[in-house]
Amino acid sequence: MFAYSGVMSTDRLAAAHRLLVEAVDALCDAAGPDAADDELVSVLTVCEGVSRRLDRVVVGAVAALERRGVFAERGYRNPVVALADLVGWERFEARRRTVAAEAVCERVGVDGTVVAARLAATAAVFAAGGAGLRHVEVIARVLASGAAGRLAPAVWAGAEAELAAKASVYTPSELAAWGVALVEALDADGPEPDERAPAPVNELRLSPRRGGGGLVKGRFDDPALYDAIATVIDAKARPLTAEDDRGPAQRQAEALAEVCGYVLDHGDVPQCGGGRPHLNVLIGLEDLEGRARSAVLDLGGRLPVAGLRMLACDAAVIPVVLGGAGQPLDVGRANRTVPDGLRRAVAARDRGCAHPGCGRTASWCQVHHIQGPGIVDVAVM
Repeated sequence: MFAYSGVMSTDRLAAAHRLLVEAVDALCDAAGPDAADDELVSVLTVCEGVSRRLDRVVVGAVAALERRGVFAERGYRNPVVALADLVGWERFEARRRTVAAEAVCERVGVDGTVVAARLAATAAVFAAGGAGLRHVEVIARVLASGAAGRLAPAVWAGAEAELAAKASVYTPSELAAWGVALVEALDADGPEPDERAPAPVNELRLSPRRGGGGLVKGRFDDPALYDAIATVIDAKARPLTAEDDRGPAQRQAEALAEVCGYVLDHGDVPQCGGGRPHLNVLIGLEDLEGRARSAVLDLGGRLPVAGLRMLACDAAVIPVVLGGAGQPLDVGRANRTVPDGLRRAVAARDRGCAHPGCGRTASWCQVHHIQGPGIVDVAVM
């Protein structure tokens, strides 16, 4: 990371640094409390001009370092990463200077010959101080658009000259809007019509949250895929009772989770993810004496004690003993806390969910404890 030491590598650079510090000190004096209004305005314009000249020096140095392969030799995969690390810039700041270096600086061809800057007119305006870094970035972005790519080379060069000429008149945002309108006007015919039907998009994105849980967002252009999902969720998202006050969105979300849980229990799921959520409990002696207060799921974050009890009622428990350095000393076997025989007996007795008003079949239920006055029983819930 960047750490300015003030040590110059050459006498020439040390002399330039000394003069630059003196110039900045002089500007500070000119902007002092006794400065007139016109003098302060002039300080602003002078500082902007100096800032643009410094930007040109920086962009030229970046282009030279990139041409010589210095960043790659130091182990950086691209100049943006290198500049962020060496100078402490944010990535967008480093990218802005990299884009400018690629656009307004001379390049060296594969045969060693010098090639003119890709944006020649912009390079000239930038060198004269008529355009800032943001102007260069805007011009490069506008001319890299699809509409600009359809222009004939001569028309493209003319558009670049027009954009460069406007850089000293417009702010970067104004130049961007004006440039997009110019390119669209020059590309009056637009892209060639494509009579092919667009490729269907079927995607589902899972975004876990740091504190637990996550977001599920999907799109299904294939009507058969969407209908299969919607049919199952609609069947499971009906209100359980007349007093069920969950909204449609909540019922659908919980229906999706319930369907996935059923598939994990009964479906043919690959072994890499084919088990119900299981608890890997790493327990020290003091934790064992104090009992577990929570658990951590592989993908869902930390699970509170209430959820831990719910999962543990019908889960596989695999004890793992660790040594002082964290190395596994013993790994036990999985044992169901609710054996299959007991589950079948409870299902035969209850004939479905034992919760009042719930009509789920036993195959859609888990075995849990029911606590009442003086009794502890098990039932499908």
